[in-house]
Amino acid sequence: MTIMDEPRSPERRKQDVLDRLERETDIWVASADGDGVPCLVALWFVWDGEALWLATRPGNPTGRNLGTGRRTRLAFGDTRDVVLIDGEAEVHSREEVPAAAAEAFRAKTGWDPRGDSATYAYYRVRPHAVQAWHEVRELPQRHLMRNGIWLV
Repeated sequence: MTIMDEPRSPERRKQDVLDRLERETDIWVASADGDGVPCLVALWFVWDGEALWLATRPGNPTGRNLGTGRRTRLAFGDTRDVVLIDGEAEVHSREEVPAAAAEAFRAKTGWDPRGDSATYAYYRVRPHAVQAWHEVRELPQRHLMRNGIWLV
């Protein structure tokens, strides 16, 4: 898209978000500890049609923050084609993770945290809000989901 293109419809933007959730491998994960100290990392993820599944070590800052604070903001990396996803994380140990989620993660990333010598946990993030826009012209209709319900 160029700056001169017409804004995408909300329906088109929703489909573009869903396509990125299927296509992309990495997503930025923002979290904060109990004191509000922020942490931002890129993690691999898989989308199951309702939630994103991430994997990281439960003792690192992101794992601790998602395990205790549970709230997160996820984002794709391009500042001209923005997708922001606000959600809440549920922690699943590698013994408790649903097999379908772990297998989907392995199939997409080529890595199975369940077999790693280090301890990893899975984090299921259910979106509560989704915003997507390309350049300033799409800002007025950027909200595509609120309270876990698609608006389009």
